Formats: sequence, C-alpha cells, structure tokens
Amino acid sequence: MDTDNQTWEREFILLGLSSDWDTQVSLFVLFLITYMVTVLGNFLIVLLIRLDSRLHTPMYFFLTNLSLVDVSYATSIVPQMLAHFLAAHKAIPFVSCAAQLFFSLGLGGIEFVLLAVMAYDRYVAVCNPLRYSVIMHGGLCARLAITSWVSGSVNSLMQTVITFQLPMCTNKYIDHISCEILAVVRLACVDTSSNEIAIMVSSIVLLMTPFCLVLLSYIQIISTILKIQSTEGRKKAFHTCASHLTVVVLCCGMTIFTYIRPHSSPSVLQEKLISVFYAILMPVLNPMIYSVRNKEVKGAWQKMLGQLSGLTSKLAT
Repeated sequence: MDTDNQTWEREFILLGLSSDWDTQVSLFVLFLITYMVTVLGNFLIVLLIRLDSRLHTPMYFFLTNLSLVDVSYATSIVPQMLAHFLAAHKAIPFVSCAAQLFFSLGLGGIEFVLLAVMAYDRYVAVCNPLRYSVIMHGGLCARLAITSWVSGSVNSLMQTVITFQLPMCTNKYIDHISCEILAVVRLACVDTSSNEIAIMVSSIVLLMTPFCLVLLSYIQIISTILKIQSTEGRKKAFHTCASHLTVVVLCCGMTIFTYIRPHSSPSVLQEKLISVFYAILMPVLNPMIYSVRNKEVKGAWQKMLGQLSGLTSKLAT
C-alpha cells in the first residue's frame, strides 16, 4: 500500500463465519450441498417453464428471471466462501472484491424490483382478469424485466464506484463472509456518513419503493378476493398469489432491517447471518415454495415425470 495510507489494499482478508477448522469443514459440506441443490432446483424450474407450454405466461416468465437472479446471486458469493472454508489464507483480490460487491448488490436490487413486477402481474390477474392478456402482453413483460435488470445494475454500479473511491486505512480485514457494502465502507479512514446516507437513499428507492408497490398491489388483491362470492373462487384467487407473497415476506424483512438505517444496523454477526440467509437459504427456498404451493407447477412436474417414466419404460423394453 502507498505510504500515505490513503489508498486501497491490493487484497483483502475475509474473516468469514468461524476460525475453527472443524466448524469450517462442517459449513463447507453443508453449504456445498445447499448450493448444488440451489443450482439444480432453479435450473429445473427454468427448464420446466421452458418445456411446458401451459407455463408460457407472464407469471412464469418473471419466475424464470427470478430463478436466474437467485442462481447468479448465490454464485457471486458461495463459491468464494466455499474456497475460503478450506483455505488458510482467506484473501480476495481488490478487483474480485469490487466485482463481488457489484454483482451481489445489483442482483439483490434486481430481485426486489422483480418481486414488485410480479405483484403487479398478480394484481392484474386477480383484479382485472378479463383484460389480463391485453394488459400483460409480451412487450410490456419484456420492458418490465429489462427495467428490473437495468435499475438494479445501475444502482449497484454507482454504489460500487462511490465505495471504492473512499480513502482506506491500513486495515485490510473485512469482518464478513463477502465484500458486502457496509462491511467494506467500515474500512474507510474518513467519515462515512455521506456514504451511509447514500446507501440509505438508494435502499429506499430500490427496496422500499418496490416493497410499497407490493403492499399496494396486495391491498387491492385482498380487497378483490374478499368480494368474491364463492369460497372456491376465493381459494383459487388466494393460491394464485400465495407463493409470491411468501417469497416477498421472506425476502423483504431482513434486507430492509439491514440497509434502511445503517446507523442503527444489526451487529456484525447478525449481518453475516442475514447474508448467509440470502446467499444460501433464499435461492434454495424459492423453487421449493413455487413448486410446493403452486398447482400449475406441480401439474407440470407430474407431466414431465410421467413422460420421463414412459420414455424409460420404452428404452427398457
């Protein structure tokens, strides 16, 4: 590092979850299995939607995007974390750290905007079913998906550039599982209040705005469902939204808790556990939630398994 102690280290050391070797080996096995299930589960969801024409609808188009985001988010963090579990020197180069921050922050923002887009799709499906195909046409769906990816990426690019322009002290130890933005900002040897305000503002725009749009959509959806006369009709409308609402509740809470108020943010250990939740658990839970609670997806699974069983029988004979 330069003698003025005001530049970035060439590499950083990630302290991770534990320094105990046995614990690290156990976590390596657990996280490796979970990551493999994540990749396989989301890949199967995308493949199923691709192969079953009954799932060629806006809802499953957005679900495909969500699965791709989940796999990409996990991949931006988990492989490096797995390597560090078995490494004595847990270093990450400057460029890799910046890239990891950019991709993880960007993909997290994309997911939030996608959840808001999916809530709007459910709103139209429940509240305006007769005009659903007219409103949610292919062009609009493509534009909404592109908006999600662009908005998350632009916000992440700005935050990454601002963060890595901060003058750094000699401390190169990041007390986190990855190059998470708040953990990196703490390395700066200047007042970071303006950076924390910028993080809070971007969080309000990219996290709270989609969350409020989701709430507004579901207020309208619930209001419409309560007006449905038949019990069967209410159950059908509710099941249309149940999977998405479950993911929103799981996804929004801890992210808002972490980023909206940096000054009163949780402890470092809590931040690590929250990051593990989003990098490890959420990507593996999403395909399970949409599979278990969705009749159309379960029907598509049964159809595909039946076709595979028939093909296997023919090959056997």
